[in-house]
This record gives sequence, structure tokens and C-alpha cells, in this order.
Amino acid sequence: MIDYTNDYLLDKKVKIFQPVNGYRASTDAVLLSSLVRIKNGDGILDVGSGTGAVSLCLSHRLQNLNPQITGLEIQPELAELSNASAQANGFSACFLNCDIRQKVSGLNGGSFDHVITNPPYAEKDMPSPYAGKATAHNFSDFTLTAWINFCLRMTKPQGYFYIINRAEAIDEILAALHKKTGNIQIIPVFSKPRQNAKRIMIIARKASRSPAVIHQGITIHTPDGTYTLQAQNILRKGAGFFESD
Repeated sequence: MIDYTNDYLLDKKVKIFQPVNGYRASTDAVLLSSLVRIKNGDGILDVGSGTGAVSLCLSHRLQNLNPQITGLEIQPELAELSNASAQANGFSACFLNCDIRQKVSGLNGGSFDHVITNPPYAEKDMPSPYAGKATAHNFSDFTLTAWINFCLRMTKPQGYFYIINRAEAIDEILAALHKKTGNIQIIPVFSKPRQNAKRIMIIARKASRSPAVIHQGITIHTPDGTYTLQAQNILRKGAGFFESD
């Protein structure tokens, strides 16, 4: 196993192992995980699971509902660390090392109630000198549209898709969802009050015809740099987004 650190999420409620020099989870993963609401035993697919932060947070918050969580990760060392983290926390989430640009064996299309993803943000940005970070942050021979199309193929009809990305990617995301989903919910993420949103989170329901909604969004920091109450409830206490106000 690669060199790693012992870290925590959700105010030390969740243990996570992360590479010393590779990709490390950010608040984006915790925010994204807060969007998911499930029924007992629902299947969840985490596409591009990285160090497993999204799935680990989901496993903790939804543990009383017995979620069936599978993560897909292209970097074998991250999949290995994620499985170790799940075991250390007593979670049943399972992480598979695979490349979604190729056929993923053992998974059937249209079989997940929820598909959630925190994909690479950059296509043309200067990549990190660390290979693991570069793979996590920069697309290679794959587009955001192709990534979303894979996620939608794995989602059941009337199932839910969730994504977080840079705000400027909203046009490509909405174009990829057009005519395939409905009930699209757009949630801006603001770093501080009166700033433009740097991130957007989107929820969409496959094969739905319900109209779109733009939510008020979430502001992460107060003007003095501390967490807002809503952000603290999500990032520290593990609250769901729709129960965090």
C-alpha cells in the first residue's frame, strides 16, 4: 500500500486514509454527499470515488437505511485505500478499480437508484506534478459529457444523478442532461457572501419531466472566514443539505 495519512471527516466521526502526495478529499466531497436522500436498501454508485470521501460520508449519515454503496476508481492505490477506510469504519461500501472509458465488468446499466460523482474539474489546466493528483483533477481522453453519459447509463429510470463541478461547467452539464432527465435542481456554492458562485451542485432525475429549480444555494464561509451555520451543520455534523438550514 502507498504511503498514507490517517485523517478524519465530519468532526472525526469518519476515518479516512489518504495518500501523502496524491489526491486528497476536499469539502466538495462532503457537500456532495449531503444531497442524497434514500429509501431503505437503495443502491448508490460513486463514480470517480477518489479516496472514498463521498461514499464514507454517505455510509455514516445513511447507516440506518442500509445503503448499498459501490465506488468506481481508476487509480488502484486509491481504491485499495478506500476499501481499507470502509473496513476501518465498519462500513460495507465496496470500491472497485476500473476505467469507465472501457466496459466495466460486473455492473449492469440502469441498476442504481442513485449515481453520484465528483469528476475531474479541468480539461486544459496545468496538471499537478503528482500523477495521482493529475489523474484526479484533469480529464484524459474523456470529456465531462462522456462522464455524465456513463453515470446516466448506470442510473435506473426515475433514479437520481448528483454532481458537483466548477460553476462555469454548468452549460455542458445541463446540455448533457437535456432530454434525459428532469426535476433538475441547481444549487450554487458560494465561498463567501456577495461573491460569485465558484461551484455548482446539480441533482437530476432520470426520465422525469418535472421542471427545473434553482435553489438559494449555500455559502460556506462568513466574511471573517469561519463556517456559516449551514456549512458547519453539513461539514462538521454530517447533516443532509435539505435538513441543514
